[in-house]
Amino acid sequence: MAKDMLEKGAIAQRDGKTFAVAPHIPGGIIDAAGLRKIADVAEKYNAQALKLTSAQRIAIVGIKPEDLDNVWADLGMKPGYALGLCVRSVKMCPGTTFCKRGQQDAVGIGLKLDEKNYGPELPSKMKIGVSGCLNSCAESIIKDIGVIGTSKGWRITVGGSAGLKPRLGTTLSENLSDEEALDMVERVIAYYKRHVTKKRIGEFIEEIGFEKFKAEI
Repeated sequence: MAKDMLEKGAIAQRDGKTFAVAPHIPGGIIDAAGLRKIADVAEKYNAQALKLTSAQRIAIVGIKPEDLDNVWADLGMKPGYALGLCVRSVKMCPGTTFCKRGQQDAVGIGLKLDEKNYGPELPSKMKIGVSGCLNSCAESIIKDIGVIGTSKGWRITVGGSAGLKPRLGTTLSENLSDEEALDMVERVIAYYKRHVTKKRIGEFIEEIGFEKFKAEI
């Protein structure tokens, strides 16, 4: 049975012989040339399928292990971290860049968060959702850190999860400017790095209590 190969961004598939890889596509935003390249690589290496993921990536499914290095060389893209102890994804809605309902710039904030935080090792996995309005199309309220746009600015939530112990995030701060929101997220991540070992941030907050967490942030 094949095992996941984190160093190659490869996830073992059910057949026990092949792997899936998912190039990193910040915010799921890609131009036609990039999309064409992914399709060409999938075709060249006889992939079984292309799968749109919940983390706004395109997984190339059914790659032979001996082809993994060449697949990444041909793609010329960073791997998407679908496994590992790190910020797995910064999921973002179209925000004011594309959506008529957007109240805040989810793409702008999301891309900045992705650029700074995507990939480096953390005590456990972390997911961030950035939504430009209260419709919360990036499912921010069930992310470890949620960034949600309102008519008055950004709302930051922490501790959400859609995993084995689902929970809604708790509001940490509201009515923040872009810079204040970015700073708050960075403070949460920095605190998490300093104080937590092998726990999702929601579990840690449950242990110490939200008011203590908020005061120390």
